[in-house]
Amino acid sequence: MIDVIVTGAAGRMGREVVRAVTAAEGMRVVAAIDPSSPGVALDDGAGASLLTSADLDAALEGGGERVLVDFTVPTAVEATVARALAAGVHCVVGTTGITEERWRALAAGAPDGVCLFVAPNFAVGAVLMMRFAQTAARFMPHVEIIELHHDRKLDAPSGTAMRTAQLIAEARRSVPAAPGRETEIAEGARGALVDGVPVHSVRLPGLVANQEVIFGDVGQTLTLRHDTIDRTSFMPGVVLAVREASKHSGLVIGLEELMGL
Repeated sequence: MIDVIVTGAAGRMGREVVRAVTAAEGMRVVAAIDPSSPGVALDDGAGASLLTSADLDAALEGGGERVLVDFTVPTAVEATVARALAAGVHCVVGTTGITEERWRALAAGAPDGVCLFVAPNFAVGAVLMMRFAQTAARFMPHVEIIELHHDRKLDAPSGTAMRTAQLIAEARRSVPAAPGRETEIAEGARGALVDGVPVHSVRLPGLVANQEVIFGDVGQTLTLRHDTIDRTSFMPGVVLAVREASKHSGLVIGLEELMGL
């Protein structure tokens, strides 16, 4: 049995994680941590409720196979992960806005055999989109990314867009110019450059998470698009990461590493 600690449990993603873990075979939620909302009764999806707590230290005590799942905010996640890793607890992190260098530093301080798993996106379709974009970039180097998220998302560009740009940069043989930047009428109209790829961020109420990767070539375009309709789309990936975390050590980035892509 895998004991799971959910941080940010009272948030929209945290509530989904509680229900998904409760429904999954071989794992259970043993603590729902949310310092900003202690004492909230969460529906576990199985007819019971779980009270949130602010006491992370108490949750980290104990033995056995334990995994902490974090969907919180960039200002809180590093301290939470550092405490969990030091306690020998594997971490599955969906919080974005932290650099890879910071994740590597945190993982380097963890005991041997403890895994820090980080993914910019836990939706299988989004992972496939990123891989398809990496393949396409070998043949169509002219590309831009448009990512669209709800208006409460704190980081821009999104972690998915950042990871997609990184994979594109690793794959394409040349970096074409991104024209129009020098003649922008409004600063930022051509987007931000991430690893040489223009990225445009949209933030609107009503959205969840969407991304388009648009490739252009002579007389043709190729568009890859992934749409997240509901946050439940992330849960199979979260459950997979919880199940696989103990089989790895150190820093692992991206759900594709667990999917065999």
